[in-house]
Amino acid sequence: MSVHQTAVARYFTAWNAEGPEDIAQAVAAAWSEDGSYTDPLADVAGHQGIAAVIAAAGEQFRGFEFRQTGPVDGHHGVARFSWELVSAVDGSAPVAGSDVIALADDGRIRTVHGFLDRVPAV
Repeated sequence: MSVHQTAVARYFTAWNAEGPEDIAQAVAAAWSEDGSYTDPLADVAGHQGIAAVIAAAGEQFRGFEFRQTGPVDGHHGVARFSWELVSAVDGSAPVAGSDVIALADDGRIRTVHGFLDRVPAV
C-alpha cells in the first residue's frame, strides 16, 4: 500500500470512529499535530477541532458510514479521492464528495480540502 493509500485508509478510520476516545485516537493517527480540515461547512485546525467536526457528523448521520469510491490518485505527498456517506439500513448515499489531502513528512495528513458533490435537499 502506498503512503497515499495508507493516509486515506486512516482518514476513513477516523471518520467512521465512534465515541470521543476512539475518534481522538483515530484523528491522532491520521493527522499531524498541525493538521487541518476545510470543506464548505467547516474550517478547523488541530486534533481537537478535527475530532469535533467528525463527532458532529457522526451525530447528524447516525447509522451511516463513510466509504471510499474509486482509487486514490496521489503523487508528491498530495492525493485526491472520492467518498460517499452510506446508510447501513438501506444502502442509500445522500452525501458524496471529493477530498484533496497533503501529507506531512511522517505520512500523516497535514491538510484536507473537501468538496461536497452531492448533498440532501433541504
